[in-house]
Amino acid sequence: MEIMTNQRFKKAGKVLRAILILSLIGFTLVAMIMAGILLYAKVLGPPPLAVPQSTLFYSDDGTVIGESHNGQKRYWVELADISPNLVNATVSIEDRKFYSHHGFDYKRIAGAIIADIKAMAKVQGASTISQQYARNLFLEHEKTWKRKLKEAFYTIRLEMNYSKKEILEGYLNTIYYGHGAYGSEAASQFYFGKHAGELTLGEASILAGIPKGAGIYSPLVSVENAKNRQKIILNTMVENDYIDKKMAEAAVQEPLTIVGKHLHTKAVTAPYFQDAVRQALKTELKLDDRVIELGGLKVYTTLDMKQQEIAEQTVDQLISKESEIQVGMVSMNPKNGHVKAMVGGRDYTESPFNRAVQAIRQPGSTMKPLLYYAALENGFTPSTLMRSEQTTFRFDDGRPDYTPKNFNSQYADGDITMAQALALSDNIYAVKTHLFLGIDTLVNTAQKFGLSTKMNSVPSLALGTSGVRVIEMANAYSIFANGGKKVSPVLITRVENHKGEIIYKQEKEALPILKSDLAYVMTQMMTGIFDPKLNGYTSVTGRSVINDMTRTYAGKSGSTDADSWMIGYSPQLVSAVWTGFDKGKTIHKTADKSYAKNIWIRFMEEAHQGLPVKGFKPAKGTVGVYVNPENGKLATDECPVKRLTYFASGTEPTEYCTAHLLYQEEKPDVEEKPAKKPWFKRLFNW
Repeated sequence: MEIMTNQRFKKAGKVLRAILILSLIGFTLVAMIMAGILLYAKVLGPPPLAVPQSTLFYSDDGTVIGESHNGQKRYWVELADISPNLVNATVSIEDRKFYSHHGFDYKRIAGAIIADIKAMAKVQGASTISQQYARNLFLEHEKTWKRKLKEAFYTIRLEMNYSKKEILEGYLNTIYYGHGAYGSEAASQFYFGKHAGELTLGEASILAGIPKGAGIYSPLVSVENAKNRQKIILNTMVENDYIDKKMAEAAVQEPLTIVGKHLHTKAVTAPYFQDAVRQALKTELKLDDRVIELGGLKVYTTLDMKQQEIAEQTVDQLISKESEIQVGMVSMNPKNGHVKAMVGGRDYTESPFNRAVQAIRQPGSTMKPLLYYAALENGFTPSTLMRSEQTTFRFDDGRPDYTPKNFNSQYADGDITMAQALALSDNIYAVKTHLFLGIDTLVNTAQKFGLSTKMNSVPSLALGTSGVRVIEMANAYSIFANGGKKVSPVLITRVENHKGEIIYKQEKEALPILKSDLAYVMTQMMTGIFDPKLNGYTSVTGRSVINDMTRTYAGKSGSTDADSWMIGYSPQLVSAVWTGFDKGKTIHKTADKSYAKNIWIRFMEEAHQGLPVKGFKPAKGTVGVYVNPENGKLATDECPVKRLTYFASGTEPTEYCTAHLLYQEEKPDVEEKPAKKPWFKRLFNW
């Protein structure tokens, strides 16, 4: 028995020695690794505290037009200028051992691991203030082991190279408090309308609870959740001897006034345009909100300050203050798609909804130029004749009958040319053309012109019954204006990061998508809405602004019961204007129906001041001939009205107008008056 016991002791001793040796080796390795990490961190030195900065937005001439209004560069405050109530509340709830640990709370980490294991899910966090600050400065918030290891290393570097005061100050200036407020100063201004140094204990304890989950504990989201979180924070402050129970109870009962408004909320210069630029940064450059607002970017845009001012003043001056009519307006350089001005509504502070890029409204007859371009590609010419009369279209496929009407139910009751049909906005001609081409032709053409909204394959599509966006219609007309080259709306030309490195540069080329000769023919046809020579059974649709024009424009107006449009261009500029009611109610007043045209012509005339007067240069492959606007035939000397009209070479008319020649031939057949009798015979008869 004694021998066996000794053998067991010897065996156990060997195992213990082996465990001890392995433990020593493991400890030594861990110590060496830790020493290596610490040495490497020391060699690297202090990590740069890349404090989030405001993003700046520039116009096309380099003028600053906007600044991300929650950037910490504007709201950074020193720790001494932050209320001790907020400092103590934050330390109590986020990291009570902040002043004693070296970046990590190992007891807390162990507790979090045990809690997570019990719950089989991540239910408890263990990040210290130093860790959170490292994450905010240098890392994304994805939950991966790689990010955790990087976070730990940056935490070590922060703790080795910066004081607790510097770390706490940085943390309180970078933490996100919800609703776009980064840092304690921005949050204090937003929630309570005061500086961070002026916060009471009640306010500070509410604010300190928000970073855990702004979507849950913000008092603007849930007062109940915010108050419950406040009680927890006050209790931790009592436990950590920052306050006593009486102070905690008083803080809970303290009345709070929540402001919920940022400083400098009004973006004075082109607010709708700036919103559209931010959206472009997200969708085109794939930048997140935090980088856009706090990344210190320099965003160079296409905005023309002069045109923007003209656009805003024109809208303000021409639309009656009492009217509820809203407006969406875009101007573009047709050569490259650069958006030069944008108005998304009458008052950004009342409604930030951008009607220039977000609203989808029926374009009415402004869709007809796209239809007639498709017709030109399929053999139509400006002289193609069709009958304009009240018509009911019946279909063999079970679709209901369709009876479109012209404005005021006026019809030619005879043949009219396509050029005149466009100028007078004849609906019968448009629907006949649409059905002749095939009901899907216009849908495909709209896509070619960059319209992204869904188009319904119905007869009424020719009259603009499917919704579109203002900016896309401006872009579609730009394609006509630049001779058939495809452009896309451009808001941003260049983006630089906080280091001045170019991270984006706009380099899209305009590619031909239309036949240049037909694009010019279409442009010349669209000048007809301002030409009284095309008057027929009614006047041309641009008659009300003809006297205000000092140069040649091409364009098209359009209207529905709830929408009024005017889109047009010169060789230098295209602009699109929509006016109507947000809720789509019917426009009854005559004055409300004229806003779009009046805004458009006033803007175009003022925006062109100082620019050379340019006409539309005929494209190669086109030929201009004088025709009789009534029948589209070659005009003769006897024709009382003749208009220079352009055609694709080989499609121009060859038949001469004979209507007025026949009139001359029939003139001698008119019964002549009897000759006057001599005076003496008349006297004799008397």
